[in-house]
Amino acid sequence: MGKNKSQLMRAQQAGSQTMLSFSQELLADAGVDRVVISTSSENLTTDSPLNKTENKANIVPDLMPQLGPLGGIYSVFSQVPCQAALIIPVDLPLMNAQVLTQLKQAGQLLKQAVRFEQHSLPLYLPNNAYTELFFNQHLVQLSQSAKGPSIKALLAQMPHQSIRCLTPSTLTNTNTPDDWQQAQSQLLTPLRSY
Repeated sequence: MGKNKSQLMRAQQAGSQTMLSFSQELLADAGVDRVVISTSSENLTTDSPLNKTENKANIVPDLMPQLGPLGGIYSVFSQVPCQAALIIPVDLPLMNAQVLTQLKQAGQLLKQAVRFEQHSLPLYLPNNAYTELFFNQHLVQLSQSAKGPSIKALLAQMPHQSIRCLTPSTLTNTNTPDDWQQAQSQLLTPLRSY
């Protein structure tokens, strides 16, 4: 993207908000009782917008920043007591709380990891013996490699389910400026009924 995705301004009919703020709001609306932000320490400089976040206690620095989402998951599970996490990336501008609620409820009912078909994230992930075993077995390998295992590798070593997303457009992530512009135009185009 060329810039910090969390600070991109997501267009809405009634104004705009950062993707970080939007993501926090989504999780709260989906019934998550504590929203935790995982980020690299370079995003915590004194002039960082994260330092202006209301509750700094909910910001967890990545213990292994070179490992991307997997490093963020490890960091949160290592530093925040929780039974499970509903994990979302900050680049899903079309996501809604209903889709996340569906994922969370499926995970709670099945008592195992749940993702949407053909997508590693968002993810409902229990903090249990499977995740602990995965990180214990792979931590040395993860810390020594330029790029460690993926979330798919984590899921391959634990019971998990893939469910169908009823609104697949909500899973559109934005990795390039063109992706971002397309998502913004979808947000600003009024829905038509026929």
